[in-house]
Amino acid sequence: MEAAQEVPDRPPLDLNALSDEAFLSANGIPRLTVVDSTGSTNADLIRGVTEDPGAYPDLTVLTAEYQSAARGRLDRRWEAPARSSVSVSLVLRPVNAEGRPLPTQSYSWLSLLAALALREALLETAGIPAELKWPNDVLVRGRKIAGILAQLGPMEGGAVPPVVLGTGLNVTLTESELPVPTATSVLLEHPSTVDRTELLKSFLSRFATLYRSFCNADGDPTAGMAGGHSLHKRVEHLLTTLGKQVRAQLPGDHEIIGHATRLDEYGSLLVVDSGGHEHVVTAGDVVHLRPWTPPGTESGTESGEDQPGGAPGGASRHPGHESGYA
Repeated sequence: MEAAQEVPDRPPLDLNALSDEAFLSANGIPRLTVVDSTGSTNADLIRGVTEDPGAYPDLTVLTAEYQSAARGRLDRRWEAPARSSVSVSLVLRPVNAEGRPLPTQSYSWLSLLAALALREALLETAGIPAELKWPNDVLVRGRKIAGILAQLGPMEGGAVPPVVLGTGLNVTLTESELPVPTATSVLLEHPSTVDRTELLKSFLSRFATLYRSFCNADGDPTAGMAGGHSLHKRVEHLLTTLGKQVRAQLPGDHEIIGHATRLDEYGSLLVVDSGGHEHVVTAGDVVHLRPWTPPGTESGTESGEDQPGGAPGGASRHPGHESGYA
């Protein structure tokens, strides 16, 4: 019988490193709070921006050592051992360099931007190459290591609503602790480090850089970003979804089967069916998106599809409606 994997050391996040003024100011983070335990960091920030909007400026960060009531897309629950993950949420109030709010239709790109930032952090900090799965997952070897959840906050006196963006990254989960067999963790991918503080700082730095560039381009995903190519091109290049036959399950037992070809200007997935008709599948509407093979052929499901053990997707159109997160 195979021996159980030893539970690794799980030190707390380094509060001094995370509260370093040089780090915070360099990334435009006005406030970073670490809590030992909470129900959900996303829920906490949604409540905060509702009750006291002025206390939660753009790029406010909340991270927790343990979440007891974390939820993902479509209200799916997930849980991980204390200090085994990076669980972080941010308040976003997207405006350009002149202070003009971004159009809300650009908000659907924010979760993809976060997935891209996390992918860069994993590669550069832990030496782990990752890919993106539309609309809200980060995969390693086809297994889900993280997910992103975006939620719209309340309207504030007619102003553009804020977005609360949550990210969950499996860091030191062992094989036996994985929520599903199709998940993975940083520890299981032979990393150069499992330091959650370094992973969190790296993610926040990369997200802040990409986010500022996106905002200064007025939320245009086709504009060149810091470091070269546009957000649209970067995401499409890393999406495992594109070029595959997929089945998109939609509300009301509707489904679309076809070839996933590209993303449109709003970050929606375009799927061409067998009749040549192009369908637009939005992150806020899709229930499941899985690879599809014709009946009678060898079939399989995509690793980590909508499973816990990662985090959320594109900002939904209704306050409080979750569109991704693991």
